[in-house]
Amino acid sequence: MMKYDEYKNIYHRLNSPADIDKLEKKGYDRELLVVLYTQKTTREVKKNFYKVKNNTKRMLKEWRQGKTLMEISEHYRFPPILTAMFVFQEMGWSKKKFWANVRGEEEIKDPRIKKEIEEINKNDYVYSPWANEDQRRRGDWGESLLENWLDSQGVEYRTEDDIRGVYAKTPDCLFEKPIKVDGKEILWIESKATFGDAPEFRFNANKQLIPYTEIFGPGMVVYWFGHLDDLDMPENVYIIDRSLLDLDLEDR
Repeated sequence: MMKYDEYKNIYHRLNSPADIDKLEKKGYDRELLVVLYTQKTTREVKKNFYKVKNNTKRMLKEWRQGKTLMEISEHYRFPPILTAMFVFQEMGWSKKKFWANVRGEEEIKDPRIKKEIEEINKNDYVYSPWANEDQRRRGDWGESLLENWLDSQGVEYRTEDDIRGVYAKTPDCLFEKPIKVDGKEILWIESKATFGDAPEFRFNANKQLIPYTEIFGPGMVVYWFGHLDDLDMPENVYIIDRSLLDLDLEDR
């Protein structure tokens, strides 16, 4: 768990990838910083997407006058990949063509475009192909931690893959019978390789956790990178961090 004041101090100082390096040097876990930066960036994108998109004609003009895509991205405080997408769409590229070039699926013959796409790819910690892969890897890692812990406890469970299509909503692990974790009797656990701050938890609760309770009964969500200590918990939803791995099941 994390106190709000500490969270706020970290969160408000994470405004660029360079801030991740600075805070890591102060002793903070790099993966936690990347997770928080990703969460903050995606929220800012949702809030500012159309406001920034309204400037695409100006962006293209600036690029044609010599500004790099990274310089334009930094000026508008918007992710490099999405900034570039606006510029190239304004130039007539389709989304399909843009992403094919970003993913390296097409040979880029223009040396300037090739260089700048390599630069935005390197510097986008949220929307680049490598960042997307990193997020997927992190999610798989969290689910593996959970399943390995359950296996070590001798618990029978069904995974999301096992029950997909059977229920309208599918938690990561569903138990055949209730188990008791940290004093709470539960029927499911959801793995989240994110940090449970108020916006993240509210989104997860409304989209997944509350519906799980309505279908299956009480359950638990584990935030592998921690969570705030003062979240408003819905009925029959419990929360834990990676301290889960230090626990043994009760009443076994």
